[in-house]
Amino acid sequence: MVISDTNNIAAFLVDLDGTLLGRDEKIAPRVEETIRHLSKRLPVCIATGREPGDALNFSRQLGLTTPQICDNGALILDPITGNQLWSAPIGQGNAKDVVDALVSREAVILATHPGGTVTSPDEISRWSVTRVSTIDVVESFADELIAQFEAHPEIQAVKAYLPYNGLWAVNFTAKGVTKGTAAKRLGQILSCEAAGMIAAGDSYNDMPMFEACGLNIAMKEAPDELKALADYIAPSVDEDGLAVAVEEFVLPMIS
Repeated sequence: MVISDTNNIAAFLVDLDGTLLGRDEKIAPRVEETIRHLSKRLPVCIATGREPGDALNFSRQLGLTTPQICDNGALILDPITGNQLWSAPIGQGNAKDVVDALVSREAVILATHPGGTVTSPDEISRWSVTRVSTIDVVESFADELIAQFEAHPEIQAVKAYLPYNGLWAVNFTAKGVTKGTAAKRLGQILSCEAAGMIAAGDSYNDMPMFEACGLNIAMKEAPDELKALADYIAPSVDEDGLAVAVEEFVLPMIS
């Protein structure tokens, strides 16, 4: 889908790792300056697989006031108050299925609930969990986990590349809950259509967001499947690629 009228661009959605954040897990000065400038012209929303605390911390660093997406699309937050605006819990039984699988493989567990994130399986049943993740795994292990849950009727699993160490994360949410789902829900909150938004990302979990949005920016390091959905290929994150994309592709459309 393509935005036919660039005067009606509604928002800019941006992934964290490998897009907004460099390999040092920081926002480069040029990127920060560019996004701050853009946020004065358009609503800017982080859309990340990370937990709420990270989405809030980086959105506040940038001075963003638009609702922010985290937990791979399972949660939308008000960055000023930190309150939940929308959530799609994975369900306790489904969370237990994922946690049991991760425990059996001795993998790291990160489970988000309304009060934060837990890493102990003993705590998981106490919370309304929106997302379970494992991080810092090799790609073959990530693919095995995804294949294990491919036929599960209520669980969605997707992998995301971690530029800071070259390994992978796998995010588990309720079936059908993705960054694309959250983009559409954000559109309802902002009284606009996801098809009027621009998205920027670098990994497989960004594909549903690209499919929902009208224009897309893929980072140079993105997989070919994501680049195939892109309208603009940005330079490497090491070259402040997001800033270049905004300066060369986004700002001219809204000037």
